[in-house]
Amino acid sequence: MLLEAHNIGLRHPNGHWLFRNLSISLRSGEIVGIRGPSGCGKTSFARILSGYEQPSEGVVLLDNSPLPKTNYHPVQLIYQHPEKAVNHRWKMSKILNEGWTPDDHLLTSLGIEREWLNRWPNELSGGELQRFCVARALGPKTKFLIADEMTTMLDAISQAQIWQSVLDIAQKRNLGILVVSHDDHLLKRVCSRVIEFHNISYK
Repeated sequence: MLLEAHNIGLRHPNGHWLFRNLSISLRSGEIVGIRGPSGCGKTSFARILSGYEQPSEGVVLLDNSPLPKTNYHPVQLIYQHPEKAVNHRWKMSKILNEGWTPDDHLLTSLGIEREWLNRWPNELSGGELQRFCVARALGPKTKFLIADEMTTMLDAISQAQIWQSVLDIAQKRNLGILVVSHDDHLLKRVCSRVIEFHNISYK
């Protein structure tokens, strides 16, 4: 499969363009990095690619068709801050099963303990909560992952464990991954190619 963004632009209500003319492509099985400083628009671009936000101009295509409007989106976004991506009025079992029901093998590979399912989000650490967000994003209909600073806020051990699990699963399922980060070490370690954000956009 092929995920493409053509001439994407995002303009603030005050008329200022955050970015313009941004284009990129990502194929199944490919891991591509986007590097750029904080505030340059990386997260907004990630939201557009995954269908959470509409661009002011340009189009995002999946196999030459507009992104589908389905209950479970084939392009899944994993946020930097997992506490902002969950409903704090739900227990983890309900959050996890919101889009689909992961099997025990996936939970084990991500280091999720069964007892955590009965906890509330505020009873988990950031690393534990992010593991749930990753598991939720890895449904059978997922074709592409957008990892927006996915492990930046976590300790080194949690970062390594989560990334190793994601890379193993992606390889088995031929998933495409777009890694949005300013961490040079991470990008060089996991990506086949890295793109500077300012080189693919015009402000």
